[in-house]
Amino acid sequence: MHKDYIQVRVENFSLAEEYLQLCAGNRQDGAVVTFVGLVRDFNQDATVESLFLEHYPAMTDKSLRGIIQDARQRWNLGRIRLIHRVGNLTLGDQIVFVGVSARHRGDAFCACEFIMDNLKARAPFWKKEGTPSGDRWVEARQTDQDKARWWATR
Repeated sequence: MHKDYIQVRVENFSLAEEYLQLCAGNRQDGAVVTFVGLVRDFNQDATVESLFLEHYPAMTDKSLRGIIQDARQRWNLGRIRLIHRVGNLTLGDQIVFVGVSARHRGDAFCACEFIMDNLKARAPFWKKEGTPSGDRWVEARQTDQDKARWWATR
């Protein structure tokens, strides 16, 4: 059985360290795919200066575990590492890490994209952007919901 690593935290993460954790002693997998999401300076037609994320831990943990379980049911996967940050973030800060290992690259690529797409649509994180005209809560984007529905038909 594969051991998944899921963590929601305030502290930053090291991409190099997370990659090493996916590879260490892992001789059966020939592919590793990673994704890192960053705080950008523009969203929904407005300049963004900062981002604040919050969550309800028990609900978030259940949702993240469900997303990973769904990915495992679809593809032959090795290790999965998922880190999502919360709290106050500034421009360029890392928000999320998704790392997947698999025997073959197709499974790793698909699973990484699936996890990230479903994270955007299903995980209960609340985002507040700091803009020049004040703070605003970010609504879920229709494109994220559409992508999750697309995966549901595959």
